Amino acid sequence: MFETLKSAFTTKEVRTKILMTLFMLLVYRIGSYIPIPGLDVAFIQQNFTDENSFFQLMNAVNGQALANGTIFALGILPFINAFIIMQLITLIVPKLDAMSKEGEEGRRKLTQITRYVAIGLGIVQAIGIVVSWSNSGAVNPLFLGLEAEGAVNTAMFFSQMFIVIMLVGGSTFVMWIGERITEYGIGNGTSLIIFVGILSSITSALLNGFSTLPAADDATAVIIQIIGFIIIVCLVFFFIVYVDLAVRKVNVQYAKQVKGNKMYGGQSTHIPIKINASGVMPIIFASSFMMFPQMVISLFWPGSDAEVWFTQNMGMNAPWYPIIMAGLILFFAYFYAQIQFDPEDVARNIQQYGGFIPGIRPGKPTVDHLKKINNRITFFGAIFLSIVMLVPTIIFQTLFSGIGMSNAFSATGLLIVVSVALEFNKQLEAQLMMRHYKGFLK
Repeated sequence: MFETLKSAFTTKEVRTKILMTLFMLLVYRIGSYIPIPGLDVAFIQQNFTDENSFFQLMNAVNGQALANGTIFALGILPFINAFIIMQLITLIVPKLDAMSKEGEEGRRKLTQITRYVAIGLGIVQAIGIVVSWSNSGAVNPLFLGLEAEGAVNTAMFFSQMFIVIMLVGGSTFVMWIGERITEYGIGNGTSLIIFVGILSSITSALLNGFSTLPAADDATAVIIQIIGFIIIVCLVFFFIVYVDLAVRKVNVQYAKQVKGNKMYGGQSTHIPIKINASGVMPIIFASSFMMFPQMVISLFWPGSDAEVWFTQNMGMNAPWYPIIMAGLILFFAYFYAQIQFDPEDVARNIQQYGGFIPGIRPGKPTVDHLKKINNRITFFGAIFLSIVMLVPTIIFQTLFSGIGMSNAFSATGLLIVVSVALEFNKQLEAQLMMRHYKGFLK
């Protein structure tokens, strides 16, 4: 990897793309520290990000922007949710499915629709967040020029509208930054924005841990806890990378074919099926499924018995939460696997090119064999995601809550950091390969 980075900075075009990517990410991080007028940031940090699981998830992905009440508090999450919704709808609506197969023009239209859906979701999320803040007293009235009670209520209404506009505008600008990185930089802009946000969260957590040293009764114990936290994170990273790169190779033999005066085929190859082909998507689906009811209840019935019951029985600290999440991850892993891998299509392509799986007859037996392999791999992939989702969270909350690092890394964040880092390295190598026609990693 270091050789790849060295070679990248010695190539002018690649260096320009890297600098462009870093500049846009810097703009994003600067915006994550610009507060919105009219918000009590200290109140938000104390009453929302530590207790509300919905805000915990958003805050971890957005790099503490939500806890700081900044213009980028919504971040890229509305666009991600819109992208997921559009993927599901495309499978259901024939017109959208046909549009996705029209090439570049069809993808451009789908991207434009996704933008509109993202703005709509951003408005809904912004209203829900502002209503929760207002009901708890975190919003201060702006534009107040009169002393009458009606003027105070009017000023509060305009303050809420102003904050909603700022949140939606900031989210739209972050979406624009992600698209510019994808177009002019290196890597997927949306993934890199989340990547930077998660890394900034761990940096903030480490700083908070070190800030407890002066007031700690036993500074040595705090230092040992911080070192232990770093070691466990590195071990989790190693485990994720090991499984993320693991593949199940399905051997395929191609028969010899004579075309004209030349003979083709006769070679043996394999189909690589990743153990965790779904990536982080099942966790995102499961988390969204669990968080959406809480967001709706918080928006329409704040402080009600329903909200209290849902938080106690279905929230992140509820006893049934790990079991429910594991079941949802298993379900969505199989659901997403059906979208990504089509055994009938793969079997048809193998047969068209004169190939076959040794010991398996072409046609339906090949389809059944591929389905069996895919179902087994999906099951182990779902177990892996459940372990990564639950075990590190339990360990962090049990061992490191005293130094403020219990929520430093979410399970989704761990998987995203690893996946984005590996994908960025692959794209960087591809850029260098295009210009030098040779690899730089030995």
